[in-house]
Amino acid sequence: MKKRMINRVLLAFSITILISCQLAPASPLAAPDTSRLNSVAREIRELLMNKPKSARADSLLAESEKFVAENKLQATALFNWARAEVALSASDYGTANKWAAEAMKSPLEHIGKQTRAELTVFYARTCQYTGQFSTSIEILEKNIEFANNNHLKNTLPQSFLCLAEVYSAAGKPDQSIQSLEQAIHYANLENDRVSAENAYTRLGVFRLTYNRDFKTIDQYFKQSFELAKQIGDSSRTSLSITNIAWNFYVEKQLDSSLFYYNLSLSYSIPSQAYSRTANAYGNIGTIFRDLKQYDHAMKSWTKGIETAKIIDDLYTISWIYNDMSLMAAGTGDFKNAYQYQVLYKQFSDSLGSMKFSKGLALARTKFDSDTKEKELQLLSLRLKNQRMLIYGFAGFLILSITIGLLLLRQSKANAKRKISEMDQKILEVTQANLRQQMNPHFIFNTLNSIQYYMYKHDKLATNNYLTKFSSLMRKILENSQHTAIPVRDELDALQLYLELESIRFRDKFDYTITIDEEIDSLMYKIPTMLIQPYVENAICHGLMLRKDKGLVTISLTLENDYLCCIIEDNGIGREASREINLKKQHNHNSLGTRITESRLNLVNSFYGTSLKTIFTDLKDNEGNATGTRVEIHIPILT
Repeated sequence: MKKRMINRVLLAFSITILISCQLAPASPLAAPDTSRLNSVAREIRELLMNKPKSARADSLLAESEKFVAENKLQATALFNWARAEVALSASDYGTANKWAAEAMKSPLEHIGKQTRAELTVFYARTCQYTGQFSTSIEILEKNIEFANNNHLKNTLPQSFLCLAEVYSAAGKPDQSIQSLEQAIHYANLENDRVSAENAYTRLGVFRLTYNRDFKTIDQYFKQSFELAKQIGDSSRTSLSITNIAWNFYVEKQLDSSLFYYNLSLSYSIPSQAYSRTANAYGNIGTIFRDLKQYDHAMKSWTKGIETAKIIDDLYTISWIYNDMSLMAAGTGDFKNAYQYQVLYKQFSDSLGSMKFSKGLALARTKFDSDTKEKELQLLSLRLKNQRMLIYGFAGFLILSITIGLLLLRQSKANAKRKISEMDQKILEVTQANLRQQMNPHFIFNTLNSIQYYMYKHDKLATNNYLTKFSSLMRKILENSQHTAIPVRDELDALQLYLELESIRFRDKFDYTITIDEEIDSLMYKIPTMLIQPYVENAICHGLMLRKDKGLVTISLTLENDYLCCIIEDNGIGREASREINLKKQHNHNSLGTRITESRLNLVNSFYGTSLKTIFTDLKDNEGNATGTRVEIHIPILT
């Protein structure tokens, strides 16, 4: 009886194996060899070269990785390079750097000198994107020496172009310029017009803000223009002409600038380069505004907005509305100035929300990719189990128990990791939402001041205030796109805010900002809009209630692992301010400071720190209030 039962069980397992083998999906690749794998890798890289984001490339990579897992193949250098390219196209810099490093491990004789040199440039770029500037520079310098010693073509211009990017990102402008000049030198030797055009464009753009010289910049952009025409790339040609036009505009040569912007339209319109077309129309409108030809300005701006709406270019739409607002204010049309400013704010907010949504979409894409990877792992284990059945019923039972335990352990580990990842993303999303609350709160207070001057019919003050307000809004728009910004950018925005408040309250107070010499204001980064709410409190609830002129001081010093920001005012003190608010039957609790304290709590939770804000009531020897000191411990994010 027992023997008959055993035979039935074995027969059932045999049938299961046969059915599973018949239903198993066919391999996406014909033969398990490295030549076929390299062929697919080349196809993936070519797809990404023609289109930065290719669904076909993603599909090919997924099929190939499944094939590698099923057949237990060793991934080749070209295949790992293709993995890195796909990750880079999705802005997943960490994964791109990981696969590029794996590709670099392949022996030189397997991939050849030319391929190794080109791969090294790509690897150095991924190191730059992950903040490994010193490593990237060292890799590129060795690659330049390697290319020179082996007389390799098309490598030296690309190496120097990449080196220029790294030096620029590392805050070394002189070395960046030297690298671009070297890129041009070798590109000319190798007749590499594409690299030469790229280098001339970067030199011109770089010199617009660093050691500006009109003639030198004009030569760079015109060289870029000639090379772009020779290459036959209408998009690059349009960009070069636009750069020439902007250089003339900065130099206040409006007629020349207008000529070149109109010339750029003759290239961008036929090639349907809507973004450049909208930008050109917008700048033409601004030139007409400066020439006081307001009707022509409005027509060009209208064309710019209509063109930008075709591709939802929210950035161009927002700055055009801002320029329209400034023109209306300058001509005394304060009603339209206000309406255009509202539209500017509407589109700039939409731009911020769109970028935030893209970040969430990227997170979801990465989560889906991880899920697919786990499915492939489970499929591989299932196939392994089926193959083990042919070795006998006893072996199958042992293997099933082992795999079951491993899957249970892996499932628990994956669950913990996914919970940790979701907690981290919740912290990031919450912090982004708090930043979005800060900006409307601050802008509301500032717009009240503009409305005050408009009601007073003070055109000069209104125009001056709108100009500073526009600069501050641009700075806030730039800063709010990042979780952390350099200390210099934060202080620049704070300086503009204090200037606006000083104008608003008619020099009711003085202010000073000091920064410790040990603080590198470009390399050190801090959370965005962290200091301003406390300065606002000091002005509005301390200094403004004084009868005479007040003073607020802001100082930054470097501690062991954080920046100490001290904001001190000689106002009436917190107790007196609280009593005044109670008399007014108004229990005020600053939204800005509450949001900032919540952000500090998130930073502490995110980085495992214990940073805090300390309030101190200043008093004289007789116990009378002489002001308030706020000490903020700010994390350093390099």
